[in-house]
Amino acid sequence: MTTQPAASPEAIDTAARRLIQAIETHTPCAPVRDQIGENDVAAAYQVQEQLIAARIAAGAVVVGRKIGATSKAVQEQLGVDQPDFGVLLADMEYREDQVVPMSRLLQPKVEAEVAFVLGEDLADGPLDVAQVRGAIDYAVAALEIVDSRIENWNISFGDTVADNASSGLYVLGSQRRTLAEFEPVEVEMSMTIDGVEVSTGNGAACLGDPLNAVSWLARYARDFGVPLRAGQVLLSGALGPMRPVEPGQVVTAHISSLGTATATFSS
Repeated sequence: MTTQPAASPEAIDTAARRLIQAIETHTPCAPVRDQIGENDVAAAYQVQEQLIAARIAAGAVVVGRKIGATSKAVQEQLGVDQPDFGVLLADMEYREDQVVPMSRLLQPKVEAEVAFVLGEDLADGPLDVAQVRGAIDYAVAALEIVDSRIENWNISFGDTVADNASSGLYVLGSQRRTLAEFEPVEVEMSMTIDGVEVSTGNGAACLGDPLNAVSWLARYARDFGVPLRAGQVLLSGALGPMRPVEPGQVVTAHISSLGTATATFSS
């Protein structure tokens, strides 16, 4: 890490235990900002690290990263003013032909994104957009199912970072495109729930360009000692506002050049 937390180790441990208990009991918990503050980024990421370490100890496997709060619309929805990142684990992914079980979720919302799969590590060098572009193997349409262990989504920036950037599950589309075939900044997005359009946006809504988001993530992840690696999935951030989802609904992200990604939720 590049900075030291202001919160004490005991406070960080208390916050982590609260979130781990929420996960284990499937019961939302009180915000953790009473322990780590609203904007102590270093402390929040230390809590996140403890959460992920607990999951790995239980057999989970890291497969990528997600970038959160990249669009102004989502920042306003969450009341935050900067991006964050979380860790993707193998058991978070559902295929389009699988039903997403609501039993794994507490208070889910869905957003449409461009997902990238890396062909090369992003660990050394400037980690600028040019380097990022060369490291990406392909992109697909994606739905991120965000979720919060914090009761009623009552979150500050510190709460969402600590809670693994409010990660839940995700679904990737099947149509792969290389960056020679399309420009992420130019995509147009429409998200539907049961066929009704509920969110729209575009590539420019994601930090000006989804590749900017990946460049930000690459630098930040390296600073935190967890650089991005070949083969990892990167959810680059919402292209438009997220929307709550209910049991039995079908959500589809329509992203120009990338086709669709569809998630069907259990009743």
